[in-house]
Amino acid sequence: MDLLLTAPALVLLSPLLILIAVWVRADSPGPALFRQQRVGRGGRLFRIHKFRTMRVHDGTGPQVTVAGDARVTRAGRWLRRTKLDELPQLIDVLNGDMSLVGPRPEVPHYMALYPAEARARILSVRPGITDRAAIEFKDEERILAAAADPAAAYVAHIMPIKQRYYLAYVARHSVAGDLRILWDTLKALLR
Repeated sequence: MDLLLTAPALVLLSPLLILIAVWVRADSPGPALFRQQRVGRGGRLFRIHKFRTMRVHDGTGPQVTVAGDARVTRAGRWLRRTKLDELPQLIDVLNGDMSLVGPRPEVPHYMALYPAEARARILSVRPGITDRAAIEFKDEERILAAAADPAAAYVAHIMPIKQRYYLAYVARHSVAGDLRILWDTLKALLR
């Protein structure tokens, strides 16, 4: 299903992808794409692709982003709000590192915080571009902006809920369920 949907989507979306890449480059200095190490199936590390939404920096600073983050560019604000910054992950699906639907891939630091048994079950499937947790936490940046310590709030409040969604997905994922999640994602993005 991933290849049947992803290959035509990349072809159809290629004009939009090119326009976004040009816009990102024109809006602030740096590359159009952002790559970051994430944990994939079986614990294998891979580089996820996104459109760059932040100013180029040395990689230090918080690993979570909050609404109003000064690092986010003008183009980046719109791309993050519409989730179009995620479109280059279709490349990761074609490469076999990701699936259209599955638990969102975490950076190694946060994945290491999951209990070992939960981590093993979550990493038994390919990570996805979308899932129930991504729909539920569509406004995660706004939620974290209200916290005194966004990174601590992410670990204490958001990660446990995401873990429940991820484990539920692993326990009963199906093609029909994946199609439903894709449909619900589109509806959530169009609201």
